[in-house]
Amino acid sequence: MTNRDSWIALAVSLSALLLTALLTAAALALGGYSPLVVLQSLLEGSFGSLDIFFGVTLVRAIPLVVIGLAVTVAFKSGVWNIGAEGQFYAGSMAGVWVGLSVGDYPSFFSVPLVFLSAAAAGAIWALLPALMKIRLGVGEVVTTILMNFVAIHLVSYVVRWPLQESRGVFPNTDLIDESVRLPIIIPGTGLHLGFVVAVICVVGLSIFFNNTGMGFQLRAMGGSKEATRVSGRARIPMLLIVTFLLSGSLAGLAGGIEITGRTFALYEGMSPGWGYTAIAVALLADLNFIAVLVTGIFFGALEGGAGAMQREAGIPAAWVSGIEALVLLSVLASDRILRRLLRSKKKYDVKERELDV
Repeated sequence: MTNRDSWIALAVSLSALLLTALLTAAALALGGYSPLVVLQSLLEGSFGSLDIFFGVTLVRAIPLVVIGLAVTVAFKSGVWNIGAEGQFYAGSMAGVWVGLSVGDYPSFFSVPLVFLSAAAAGAIWALLPALMKIRLGVGEVVTTILMNFVAIHLVSYVVRWPLQESRGVFPNTDLIDESVRLPIIIPGTGLHLGFVVAVICVVGLSIFFNNTGMGFQLRAMGGSKEATRVSGRARIPMLLIVTFLLSGSLAGLAGGIEITGRTFALYEGMSPGWGYTAIAVALLADLNFIAVLVTGIFFGALEGGAGAMQREAGIPAAWVSGIEALVLLSVLASDRILRRLLRSKKKYDVKERELDV
């Protein structure tokens, strides 16, 4: 990415945030709420103290960052993987199943095993849409969305029958043992080792895409599949498989991190739509892996402050979902407007030079 492109990306993100703030303030005012009171409660609920920031905002940001990375990998490679939600649930199911089975083993063995199984399940869940795209030419948007519903209903079945808690009363699994849980990295806050794992994924993916041959090929495919095919240096089907597997494994890993770091069990509705929110996380970051960490924390702050908004300002927590949707729409609108202005300016400069000649 050139310096000019980086400035464009920054301008798009800032414009999107400003547009979202203006639209949200207008909607709140029309609804009879004070935008300033709502903003204050949101900030206090997400950044009010170090304990709140570490124990609420960052904890809620972990799945958004990891799934946001999964979406970024796909979109950056030209693949529209909208199935991160289902891949997250697939990873959660595999992770809790393995977690319940390895409670007698030490943490240095059981936790990585849960992570590996969750990542593998997410990758396998993404493999079917990949094969349908390559073999049958079916667009991945439809197949990945449909796989989300399959995963959600499969979770409902699993927690009500084969993995239901031992008393058979509630639709969830038993809790995993202490030896399979991630350690807390800041005592008293609830911030677990999953945040470190998320940061490692951010750095690793940034290095992989910017400094390896395979990363270059994936970026090239994202720029133009036809040019990549004509160059003869890479096979598109192979790159598509790699993209789906890598993206799915990251979303599945997020499920394993949630099981071992926060919920310790699987239950219906464990994800409040993280797979879809992660799309906004990735787009607001302009598909930049380092920026995904920042935008993930931003959306984690929105979710963390939702409760405070409800308590202090009387705002329904569903407003947060509306704000997230506005961010996504604002990113798309700002990107389109800025790029159109740049194209117009470029055409104007060309005409000026022709007149000078």
